[in-house]
Amino acid sequence: MIGKNIRLERLIDRRSGKTVIVPMDHGVSVGPISGLEDMADTINKIADGGANAVLMHKGMVRAGHRGYGKDIGLIIHLSGGTSLSPLPNNRVQVTSVEEAIRLGADGVSVQVNVGSENESEMLQDLGMVAEKCNDYGIPLLAMMYARGRKIDNEHDVRYIKHVARIGAELGADIVKTVYTGDRKSFKEVIEGCSVPIVIAGGPKIESEDDLLGMVEDAMECGAMGVSIGRNIFQADDVTAIMKKISKIVHKA
Repeated sequence: MIGKNIRLERLIDRRSGKTVIVPMDHGVSVGPISGLEDMADTINKIADGGANAVLMHKGMVRAGHRGYGKDIGLIIHLSGGTSLSPLPNNRVQVTSVEEAIRLGADGVSVQVNVGSENESEMLQDLGMVAEKCNDYGIPLLAMMYARGRKIDNEHDVRYIKHVARIGAELGADIVKTVYTGDRKSFKEVIEGCSVPIVIAGGPKIESEDDLLGMVEDAMECGAMGVSIGRNIFQADDVTAIMKKISKIVHKA
Protein backbone atom coordinates (compact mmCIF):
# COMPACT_ATOMS: atom_id res chain seq x y z
CA MET A 1 0.00 0.00 0.00
CA ILE A 2 2.93 2.34 -0.70
CA GLY A 3 0.86 4.51 -3.06
CA LYS A 4 -1.90 4.98 -0.50
CA ASN A 5 0.61 5.89 2.20
CA ILE A 6 2.26 8.46 -0.05
CA ARG A 7 -1.11 10.06 -0.82
CA LEU A 8 -2.10 10.05 2.86
CA GLU A 9 1.05 12.07 3.56
CA ARG A 10 -0.36 14.78 1.30
CA LEU A 11 -3.50 14.93 3.44
CA ILE A 12 -1.96 14.60 6.90
CA ASP A 13 0.74 16.65 8.62
CA ARG A 14 3.82 14.44 8.81
CA ARG A 15 5.03 15.92 12.10
CA SER A 16 1.80 15.85 14.09
CA GLY A 17 0.08 12.96 12.34
CA LYS A 18 -3.10 15.09 12.38
CA THR A 19 -5.15 16.78 9.68
CA VAL A 20 -7.35 19.79 8.99
CA ILE A 21 -9.68 19.23 6.03
CA VAL A 22 -12.02 21.90 4.67
CA PRO A 23 -15.02 20.46 2.80
CA MET A 24 -16.33 22.73 0.04
CA ASP A 25 -18.82 20.36 -1.60
CA HIS A 26 -21.91 22.30 -0.47
CA GLY A 27 -22.67 23.68 -3.95
CA VAL A 28 -24.43 20.46 -4.93
CA SER A 29 -26.51 20.12 -1.77
CA VAL A 30 -27.45 23.75 -1.10
CA GLY A 31 -26.05 25.88 -3.94
CA PRO A 32 -23.39 28.64 -4.14
CA ILE A 33 -23.60 29.75 -0.53
CA SER A 34 -21.47 32.54 0.92
CA GLY A 35 -17.78 31.71 0.81
CA LEU A 36 -18.03 29.44 -2.21
CA GLU A 37 -18.62 32.01 -4.97
CA ASP A 38 -14.89 32.39 -5.69
CA MET A 39 -13.43 29.00 -4.92
CA ALA A 40 -9.83 29.85 -5.86
CA ASP A 41 -9.72 32.89 -3.60
CA THR A 42 -11.25 31.04 -0.65
CA ILE A 43 -8.94 28.04 -1.06
CA ASN A 44 -5.90 30.27 -1.09
CA LYS A 45 -7.02 31.85 2.19
CA ILE A 46 -7.59 28.37 3.63
CA ALA A 47 -4.15 27.22 2.48
CA ASP A 48 -2.53 30.31 3.98
CA GLY A 49 -4.17 29.42 7.29
CA GLY A 50 -2.52 26.01 7.38
CA ALA A 51 -5.19 23.56 6.19
CA ASN A 52 -3.93 20.20 4.99
CA ALA A 53 -6.61 19.52 2.37
CA VAL A 54 -9.78 20.75 0.72
CA LEU A 55 -12.67 18.57 -0.42
CA MET A 56 -14.88 19.30 -3.42
CA HIS A 57 -16.79 17.90 -6.39
CA LYS A 58 -15.14 17.10 -9.72
CA GLY A 59 -16.57 20.06 -11.62
CA MET A 60 -14.89 22.59 -9.38
CA VAL A 61 -11.53 20.97 -10.07
CA ARG A 62 -12.10 21.21 -13.82
CA ALA A 63 -13.19 24.83 -13.46
CA GLY A 64 -9.85 25.73 -11.89
CA HIS A 65 -10.11 25.39 -8.13
CA ARG A 66 -6.75 27.05 -7.45
CA GLY A 67 -5.44 30.49 -8.21
CA TYR A 68 -2.01 30.83 -6.65
CA GLY A 69 -0.26 30.37 -3.33
CA LYS A 70 0.55 27.35 -1.18
CA ASP A 71 -0.08 23.78 -2.24
CA ILE A 72 -2.82 21.86 -0.47
CA GLY A 73 -4.17 18.31 -0.59
CA LEU A 74 -7.20 17.54 -2.75
CA ILE A 75 -10.05 15.16 -1.87
CA ILE A 76 -12.76 14.66 -4.50
CA HIS A 77 -16.23 13.88 -3.20
CA LEU A 78 -17.95 10.98 -4.96
CA SER A 79 -21.46 11.38 -3.46
CA GLY A 80 -24.25 13.76 -4.43
CA GLY A 81 -27.73 14.77 -3.32
CA THR A 82 -29.67 18.02 -2.89
CA SER A 83 -31.78 19.75 -0.27
CA LEU A 84 -34.50 20.15 -2.93
CA SER A 85 -35.09 16.41 -3.18
CA PRO A 86 -38.20 14.86 -1.59
CA LEU A 87 -35.63 12.59 0.11
CA PRO A 88 -32.87 15.06 1.03
CA ASN A 89 -30.89 12.56 3.10
CA ASN A 90 -30.34 10.26 0.13
CA ARG A 91 -27.00 10.24 -1.68
CA VAL A 92 -25.88 8.58 -4.91
CA GLN A 93 -22.44 8.07 -6.39
CA VAL A 94 -21.81 10.79 -8.97
CA THR A 95 -18.09 10.33 -9.66
CA SER A 96 -15.80 7.33 -10.04
CA VAL A 97 -12.50 6.68 -8.31
CA GLU A 98 -10.87 6.56 -11.74
CA GLU A 99 -12.17 10.03 -12.64
CA ALA A 100 -10.91 11.42 -9.33
CA ILE A 101 -7.45 10.01 -10.09
CA ARG A 102 -7.50 11.59 -13.56
CA LEU A 103 -8.29 14.93 -11.94
CA GLY A 104 -5.31 14.68 -9.60
CA ALA A 105 -7.02 13.72 -6.34
CA ASP A 106 -4.94 12.73 -3.34
CA GLY A 107 -8.02 11.04 -1.85
CA VAL A 108 -11.76 10.53 -2.32
CA SER A 109 -14.77 10.70 -0.03
CA VAL A 110 -18.16 9.01 0.17
CA GLN A 111 -21.15 10.07 2.28
CA VAL A 112 -23.49 7.65 4.02
CA ASN A 113 -26.58 8.83 5.91
CA VAL A 114 -27.37 5.80 8.02
CA GLY A 115 -31.11 5.53 8.63
CA SER A 116 -32.16 7.24 5.40
CA GLU A 117 -34.39 5.72 2.74
CA ASN A 118 -31.55 4.57 0.47
CA GLU A 119 -29.16 3.54 3.22
CA SER A 120 -28.58 0.16 1.56
CA GLU A 121 -27.44 1.75 -1.71
CA MET A 122 -25.10 4.12 0.11
CA LEU A 123 -23.57 1.26 2.09
CA GLN A 124 -23.05 -0.65 -1.13
CA ASP A 125 -21.40 2.38 -2.73
CA LEU A 126 -19.06 2.74 0.24
CA GLY A 127 -18.03 -0.91 0.16
CA MET A 128 -17.43 -0.96 -3.59
CA VAL A 129 -15.55 2.35 -3.58
CA ALA A 130 -13.32 1.01 -0.77
CA GLU A 131 -12.34 -1.91 -3.02
CA LYS A 132 -11.50 0.44 -5.90
CA CYS A 133 -9.47 2.63 -3.55
CA ASN A 134 -7.40 -0.37 -2.47
CA ASP A 135 -6.87 -1.33 -6.12
CA TYR A 136 -5.52 2.12 -6.98
CA GLY A 137 -3.90 3.09 -3.69
CA ILE A 138 -6.24 6.02 -3.00
CA PRO A 139 -7.17 7.05 0.57
CA LEU A 140 -10.90 6.94 1.35
CA LEU A 141 -12.69 9.30 3.72
CA ALA A 142 -16.14 8.06 4.76
CA MET A 143 -18.58 10.75 5.93
CA MET A 144 -20.80 8.82 8.32
CA TYR A 145 -23.97 10.42 9.72
CA ALA A 146 -27.11 9.21 11.51
CA ARG A 147 -29.99 10.78 9.57
CA GLY A 148 -33.46 9.45 8.98
CA ARG A 149 -36.98 9.10 10.33
CA LYS A 150 -35.89 6.80 13.16
CA ILE A 151 -33.07 9.11 14.27
CA ASP A 152 -34.26 11.39 17.05
CA ASN A 153 -30.85 12.93 17.81
CA GLU A 154 -28.05 12.95 15.24
CA HIS A 155 -25.46 13.49 18.01
CA ASP A 156 -26.55 10.62 20.26
CA VAL A 157 -23.53 8.47 21.09
CA ARG A 158 -25.56 5.30 20.44
CA TYR A 159 -25.88 6.29 16.80
CA ILE A 160 -22.52 7.96 16.31
CA LYS A 161 -20.42 5.07 17.55
CA HIS A 162 -22.47 2.78 15.32
CA VAL A 163 -22.09 4.85 12.14
CA ALA A 164 -18.37 5.39 12.78
CA ARG A 165 -17.87 1.66 13.17
CA ILE A 166 -19.73 1.03 9.90
CA GLY A 167 -17.24 3.26 8.08
CA ALA A 168 -14.33 1.26 9.49
CA GLU A 169 -16.01 -2.10 8.83
CA LEU A 170 -16.58 -1.28 5.16
CA GLY A 171 -13.03 -0.19 4.44
CA ALA A 172 -12.62 3.55 5.03
CA ASP A 173 -9.15 4.86 5.87
CA ILE A 174 -10.56 7.85 7.77
CA VAL A 175 -14.06 8.33 9.19
CA LYS A 176 -15.73 11.72 9.47
CA THR A 177 -18.65 12.09 11.86
CA VAL A 178 -20.19 14.58 14.27
CA TYR A 179 -18.96 15.37 17.76
CA THR A 180 -21.31 13.94 20.38
CA GLY A 181 -21.17 17.00 22.60
CA ASP A 182 -18.96 15.84 25.46
CA ARG A 183 -15.63 14.12 25.92
CA LYS A 184 -16.89 11.06 27.79
CA SER A 185 -19.32 9.97 25.09
CA PHE A 186 -16.99 10.86 22.21
CA LYS A 187 -14.28 8.66 23.69
CA GLU A 188 -16.71 5.78 23.21
CA VAL A 189 -16.89 6.65 19.52
CA ILE A 190 -13.09 6.76 19.22
CA GLU A 191 -12.64 3.47 21.10
CA GLY A 192 -15.19 1.66 18.92
CA CYS A 193 -13.68 2.72 15.60
CA SER A 194 -10.52 1.01 14.34
CA VAL A 195 -9.56 3.82 11.93
CA PRO A 196 -8.82 7.50 12.63
CA ILE A 197 -11.75 9.89 13.12
CA VAL A 198 -12.14 13.54 12.13
CA ILE A 199 -15.07 15.61 13.36
CA ALA A 200 -17.52 17.57 11.24
CA GLY A 201 -18.16 21.25 11.88
CA GLY A 202 -21.86 21.18 11.08
CA PRO A 203 -24.00 24.32 10.71
CA LYS A 204 -22.49 27.74 11.36
CA ILE A 205 -21.56 28.16 15.02
CA GLU A 206 -21.98 31.78 16.10
CA SER A 207 -19.47 31.67 18.97
CA GLU A 208 -15.85 31.26 17.98
CA ASP A 209 -15.05 30.07 21.50
CA ASP A 210 -17.65 27.30 21.16
CA LEU A 211 -16.15 26.22 17.84
CA LEU A 212 -12.59 26.16 19.12
CA GLY A 213 -13.71 24.44 22.32
CA MET A 214 -15.34 21.66 20.31
CA VAL A 215 -12.15 21.17 18.31
CA GLU A 216 -10.02 21.07 21.44
CA ASP A 217 -12.33 18.58 23.18
CA ALA A 218 -12.36 16.24 20.17
CA MET A 219 -8.58 16.32 19.88
CA GLU A 220 -8.20 15.58 23.58
CA CYS A 221 -10.40 12.51 23.07
CA GLY A 222 -8.10 11.17 20.38
CA ALA A 223 -9.54 12.50 17.12
CA MET A 224 -7.08 12.71 14.23
CA GLY A 225 -8.36 16.10 13.20
CA VAL A 226 -11.30 18.02 11.83
CA SER A 227 -13.26 18.37 8.62
CA ILE A 228 -14.93 21.77 8.99
CA GLY A 229 -16.50 23.74 6.15
CA ARG A 230 -18.97 26.57 6.78
CA ASN A 231 -17.40 27.54 10.08
CA ILE A 232 -14.19 28.23 8.18
CA PHE A 233 -15.07 29.44 4.69
CA GLN A 234 -17.93 31.64 5.94
CA ALA A 235 -15.84 33.26 8.67
CA ASP A 236 -15.21 37.00 8.59
CA ASP A 237 -11.48 36.25 8.42
CA VAL A 238 -10.97 32.84 6.85
CA THR A 239 -7.21 32.71 7.29
CA ALA A 240 -7.35 33.81 10.93
CA ILE A 241 -9.85 31.15 12.06
CA MET A 242 -8.00 28.58 9.99
CA LYS A 243 -4.77 29.39 11.84
CA LYS A 244 -6.48 29.03 15.24
CA ILE A 245 -7.98 25.65 14.36
CA SER A 246 -4.70 24.42 12.85
CA LYS A 247 -2.82 25.42 15.99
CA ILE A 248 -5.17 23.36 18.17
CA VAL A 249 -5.11 20.32 15.89
CA HIS A 250 -1.36 20.26 15.32
CA LYS A 251 -0.43 21.79 18.72
CA ALA A 252 1.90 24.13 16.83
